[in-house]
Amino acid sequence: MQFTKPPLSINDQVNLLRQRGLQIPDVSKAIHQLSNINFYRLKVYSYPFQDTSHSNFTFVSGTTFDQILDLYHFDESLRTLVFEALRKIEIALRTQITVHFALTYGSHWYQDSNLYQNTRHFNRDMNTLDKQINRSSETFILHYKRTYTQPVYPPVWMTFEIATLGVLSKIYENLRNSPEKNQVARYFGLPVIVLISWMHTFGYVRNLCAHHNRVWNRQIVNAPRIPRRPHRQWLHQTPSNPRTPYVILSAILYMLNAIDPQHQWKQDLKNLMTNSNVSLSDMGFPQNWMNEPLWQ
Repeated sequence: MQFTKPPLSINDQVNLLRQRGLQIPDVSKAIHQLSNINFYRLKVYSYPFQDTSHSNFTFVSGTTFDQILDLYHFDESLRTLVFEALRKIEIALRTQITVHFALTYGSHWYQDSNLYQNTRHFNRDMNTLDKQINRSSETFILHYKRTYTQPVYPPVWMTFEIATLGVLSKIYENLRNSPEKNQVARYFGLPVIVLISWMHTFGYVRNLCAHHNRVWNRQIVNAPRIPRRPHRQWLHQTPSNPRTPYVILSAILYMLNAIDPQHQWKQDLKNLMTNSNVSLSDMGFPQNWMNEPLWQ
């Protein structure tokens, strides 16, 4: 099938939305917004307000442009909160993995293939680290390169500071079972297998936030494992679908509680949820979610 749709001017985009039944009382405002937010980006937030049984996806009677815009801004605020939380989690993960293994195996332990389960995966991850080190402009990386000739790569406490969460999760997963690997997971109150799963999930969600992609009602591809015997307060009601934002947000909160028990993130998120008109069920939130001890 050949794609034949022509590009639309901003005015044509406004007219198309009106033709489909969207109420736009302030046309100049709509033109301004669509001049700064791509029509296709905003379009995804219009789906809850559209009649999907109609071939032209006409809008439900009474739907306004501001309702779509409010949902867009809600997701924007949600991404900001999630990204900030994942920043703290990522830094804590780097620190814990670095410290526990360096104290036992030395400054360059991450290059020791004997510590890993799968040689092919080890080589893959070292190649990725090599690229990240070479393109880094961090002062401490440049200083190491100017000052030292051996080892070629910086010590782990420098290297892991510029490693992405994605490669860090792969390195941790590939490490052989050891007291150090268990100590890292125990710090966060999780079994190793669950922490590995959560690290992969966090890496995926972090990338969504970094690229300004929708989080609000997304089904997460990398579903996190549900801990069966968590060391700290977790959800009493086991979610039927682990791919929802509700489960991801709960996992983030669990980690933050281990990292900084005095954090304000939970209250900030609850304020966002309660002060918006967004349907929380679209995000997998149960009706009694605030009664969960984790969220109290």
